[in-house]
Amino acid sequence: MKHLLKMGDLSPEEILHVLDVADTLKKLHRQGSDPKDLAGKSVALIFGKNSTRTRTSFEVGIYQMGGLGTFLNAATELQIARGEPIQDTARVLGRYYDAIIYRTYKQSEVEALAQWSGVPVISGMTDYGHPLQVLADLMTVRERKGRLEGLKAGFIGDGYNMANSLIVGCLKAGMTMVAACPKGYRPAADVLMMAKQYGDRFRLVTDPDEAARDADVLFTDVWISMGMERETDRRRRDFAGYCVDAQRLKLAKADCMVQHPLPAHRGEEITDEVLEAHAGEIFDEAENRLHVEKAVLSILLAGR
Repeated sequence: MKHLLKMGDLSPEEILHVLDVADTLKKLHRQGSDPKDLAGKSVALIFGKNSTRTRTSFEVGIYQMGGLGTFLNAATELQIARGEPIQDTARVLGRYYDAIIYRTYKQSEVEALAQWSGVPVISGMTDYGHPLQVLADLMTVRERKGRLEGLKAGFIGDGYNMANSLIVGCLKAGMTMVAACPKGYRPAADVLMMAKQYGDRFRLVTDPDEAARDADVLFTDVWISMGMERETDRRRRDFAGYCVDAQRLKLAKADCMVQHPLPAHRGEEITDEVLEAHAGEIFDEAENRLHVEKAVLSILLAGR
């Protein structure tokens, strides 16, 4: 693994290796013995989208591993906001930093940064995908279920970045997946093409009950992502009936987990009742962002 730009970049073996390293680092952290894998290393944190979990977990994780993390607001602090080509920014930052995390809208910008910087680049989220979140999801499911192979995952919501990454991640981890998305909100074409390789282990449907039925873990996400605010009224109409509520959850297995990347719009994609009933696993998932991100950095920069 040279970069982490999207879930499709990872082989099944690499996904499991990230999870294994994350498990080890989580255990060591709880013992108070964080390895200083990033001692003497510097990491640029470039953010063109707002962030709570990605920014803070990276800053804390880099500190715990003995490195320096520099937060850079792409909209107000970097010359790319004034038209500097991404390849010029990349070649400069690559001479200062040992790795770069980039959270932006266009996947092509993350890809360009990796092409030109000469250092490992990690996607902190784009409109196409959110690989770090899905690795944290898989880590959480494996912690609680003891395995990934053979589990049924259901996704209910927009075929946007989380759906794209979940489909790839769950299938590569040996799970089956049923994704329920309204017409006009399908996942990316290349993701659906990849999923065809897995035969009946993947289905794309429009009925959210199909995703929930007999699920071991049920995923959802906001209907109105960053940059979609002008579409709020239309999206709420289009996604009516796609809420993860207590009635729908009865279709799943009795011990079904619920996962949400947060922030949640309670009363839209998930009810307050369901979120609070499954808060333990949802906030374990949020914590595991820290451990997964440390694992990815340790693998890229310390060869774990």
